[in-house]
Amino acid sequence: MKQNLSYREALSLALSRAIAADNRVFIMGEDVGEYGGTYAVTQGLLKQFGPERVRDTPLSESGFVGAGIGAALGGLRPIVEVMTVNFSLLALDQIVNNAATLSHMSGGQFHVPLVIRMATGAGRQLAAQHSHSWEGWYAHIPGLKILTPSTPEDAYWAVIDALEDPNPVLIFEHALLYGNKQEFDPDRRQAQPSEKATLRRTGSDLSIVTYGGSLGKVLEAAEQLQADGISAEVVDLRCLRPFDEQSVIDSVSKTNKLLVVEEAWKSGSFSAEVCTRVASKAFYHLEAPPQRLCGVEIPIPYAKHQEEASIPQTADIVSLAKEVHAI
Repeated sequence: MKQNLSYREALSLALSRAIAADNRVFIMGEDVGEYGGTYAVTQGLLKQFGPERVRDTPLSESGFVGAGIGAALGGLRPIVEVMTVNFSLLALDQIVNNAATLSHMSGGQFHVPLVIRMATGAGRQLAAQHSHSWEGWYAHIPGLKILTPSTPEDAYWAVIDALEDPNPVLIFEHALLYGNKQEFDPDRRQAQPSEKATLRRTGSDLSIVTYGGSLGKVLEAAEQLQADGISAEVVDLRCLRPFDEQSVIDSVSKTNKLLVVEEAWKSGSFSAEVCTRVASKAFYHLEAPPQRLCGVEIPIPYAKHQEEASIPQTADIVSLAKEVHAI
């Protein structure tokens, strides 16, 4: 039966169902229990399942991510919540040097079925230490799967799919999405597998590729472009590693022009990877150089007007899309 669920509620439903269905699954992280989660995703789960299954941890990302890796090696299915993507850097050694490598270094004898969830992105006036987008960094690492769900339905299935993976999966949840609502049936899958990109809007004049928190702005921009006679196709990546490059190439092969939108800084960004793959594999379909719209290369400001100016907004997307279309 279809339900009208927020992004937050979809995640919570997926977590509660997973814990109820499999006694190996448990949640751990800062404030996930008594407090109910920094973004209220785990609210009520401690009362429902008890402290063995919903575990509050000390403020030590390296410590509890390491504990999650150990639990996964021991046959459990831990879901580790890191409060914000910026704090995940404190566990970078555990994630990159342990979780991502142990299957390879053991010749496939050991797997690390670990799920790590974290909030990402800007827009909440939390300034330079709580507002960045590191998912492109993690997409650089073999051995990790990087999911970036942009809708409540995708968020629900991201959790379900991640728990079925024998290797570590990182789910990046843009913090401005938690209140977004969508009607879908959590008992009947309609969405594609989480690893696959999906077409959010068909078009013929240019392809706009994005993911996560930027999707809503891109769709708004596409509506405005349509009013001006420009037909934009919107591709939502949904997963950065493995990267579904074929879906992007198929779109660009039809529209012949590409714009990639993401909040992360332009230098070394994942958008550069998308543009390079398209340039190398669909070069003769291109009628204009691939373009990128990314965050301004400064630490994210606190002041609201400056924060908004530092990350792509709908008007910026419309403006650059028109330039690309005019080439």
